[in-house]
Amino acid sequence: MGARALADAVRLGEELVDAWGSWAPTLSPDCRRIAFVSDRTGTPRLFVQDLVLAAEAVEGAEPPAAREVVLTDDPVVEVHWSADGGWLACALATGGGVRTQVWVVRPDGSDARCVAGSADVHAELGPWTRSGHRVSVSVPGEGLGDPTRAFLVDPATGEQHPLAEGELISVLDLSSDEDFVVLRDGQRGRQFCVVVDRVADADHPLLPYPATGSTDRAFVRPAPPGDPTSGDAPLIAYLATDAGLPRRQLLAIPLGPSGWRGQSGVLAPRSDAELEGLDADDAGHRLLAVWNVAGGRSELELVDAWTGETSVVEGLPGAVVSGMLLSRDGSTALMAVEGPERPRELWCLDVATRTWSLATARPPRTAARLVTPTLEFLHGRDGLPLTGWLYRPPGWTGAGPAMLSLHGGPEAQERPTFNPQHQAVAAAGIAVFAPNIRGSSGFGRAFVHADDVHGRRDAFDDVLACAEFLVRLGVAEPGCVAVSGRSYGGYLTLAMLAFSPGVFAAGVAVCGMSDLHTFYRDTEPWIAAAAVTKYGDPERDATLLRALSPMQQVANIDVPLLVAHGELDTNVPFGEATQVVAALRDLGRPVQFLPIPGEGHDYRRAESRRLLLGTMLLFLDEALDP
Repeated sequence: MGARALADAVRLGEELVDAWGSWAPTLSPDCRRIAFVSDRTGTPRLFVQDLVLAAEAVEGAEPPAAREVVLTDDPVVEVHWSADGGWLACALATGGGVRTQVWVVRPDGSDARCVAGSADVHAELGPWTRSGHRVSVSVPGEGLGDPTRAFLVDPATGEQHPLAEGELISVLDLSSDEDFVVLRDGQRGRQFCVVVDRVADADHPLLPYPATGSTDRAFVRPAPPGDPTSGDAPLIAYLATDAGLPRRQLLAIPLGPSGWRGQSGVLAPRSDAELEGLDADDAGHRLLAVWNVAGGRSELELVDAWTGETSVVEGLPGAVVSGMLLSRDGSTALMAVEGPERPRELWCLDVATRTWSLATARPPRTAARLVTPTLEFLHGRDGLPLTGWLYRPPGWTGAGPAMLSLHGGPEAQERPTFNPQHQAVAAAGIAVFAPNIRGSSGFGRAFVHADDVHGRRDAFDDVLACAEFLVRLGVAEPGCVAVSGRSYGGYLTLAMLAFSPGVFAAGVAVCGMSDLHTFYRDTEPWIAAAAVTKYGDPERDATLLRALSPMQQVANIDVPLLVAHGELDTNVPFGEATQVVAALRDLGRPVQFLPIPGEGHDYRRAESRRLLLGTMLLFLDEALDP
């Protein structure tokens, strides 16, 4: 790559990183205002603005101006508007790290206060009560095995009222009378939901437990009027679950006194898609479902829960929905959408007319031509069907340098979203292939569990199959493929270089685990407790975890390696980076270390992402130079 091409790629990367987005929308009860998170100032902050409904929007008119609500210097992670309209509840990343605090503030910016969490205590934001007078908060135990405690917090006084206690619980919903609470509990891939009857002081699982699969989302709404299938049940629980199902679907379960459950049924079944988003109006009449289809694109569907009728909403203004909600009266939907050529934007849908309008301002669009990735199909070494998104360099003419980009999780999914890294690397003349190997979400229950514990080596083989595929496709030149990834993808990067030397020409490992035992020892206790079902038990599976740790074969890593890690990361602790870098330096191997100051596991500040991307482009230019 020439110096000019590299400089152009760096500039493009910086321009795309600065192309701020807006996400995590929430509506006021009257649908006249929205609050959301945006990084238009360089760091995710809280903004409030008036909302012009789609039916009132004037074509070509700019959305109303947004006003920042100042809390602290910490990045804002999410926000919920209270049902009475009087408060906003926000989660803030403490110091930019993994732990969060819960703050409340009036929509005009007054009366801001922290009501849960601190520098040393993680607090998780939950939903407001339907009256809007209190907000739910969950606080994990400080030690391994300590329970998580959930509270209802009075925003005016900060007073905490005990709500529930469990191993890894999160509050998902409360009934309108606050007699019933829906909780999620369980480890990764085996999460289940229970309804707590606060009057009877009893809890009842929504589905038989233990069950194969996981329930990710659940809430309760009034039963349809005159519905003979619900008997005397006053409530219906709606779930997004793949428990006992091949794919995550929308399930409805009638609920009654003393834990009575009616016959569950799948609403709007889809054999070609997984349910990834779900919301409902307060009456339980209209449901809004977002489906994951076609390798990662989104499809929007409205479901009439009283009749079972469904309809797909056309004209979705982006490839992927990355957050959505339905108004309390069911008249308006608000969602964050994005695509390979556009950052996250907020759009408003008038449900009655099915018309769309831009809800917030959008950043200036780049003049550069961005790459539209293609969905590619391949097979793992054992024949398992795999897919991935391929970003060919502009003007691509044949085989050249290439890079595998491995997502985190592993339960995440590579999708056609706005990705400055992929675009800048492709602009530098390096093809990017971002696969969904086994363990990824979006492809059914069997696929997401195919790498659990003893299936880890099969995931390694999938990565090797992807490298072979690029060469076979004529995209990559043999011996000129790099491997990169963040979080679990960073672990895979180190594993590839340590366990399959000679395959990859270079590696970029971002916040990846280098030793599974030290990861379990040093990570947050609630993260360690949840990870056992995915990676294995650090005591029962000690031998396996040692064999799967890249540090055990670190001497095999003999190609250039860039290691980047947030200094405040307590999910995958900072020591995972320093120990592998120190070992490679002792061996005299070509390793470059990039600590990211002021960041945790997710790099939320634009300056941090610019630093990482610029360093990565320079590294790849040298490492893949034939």
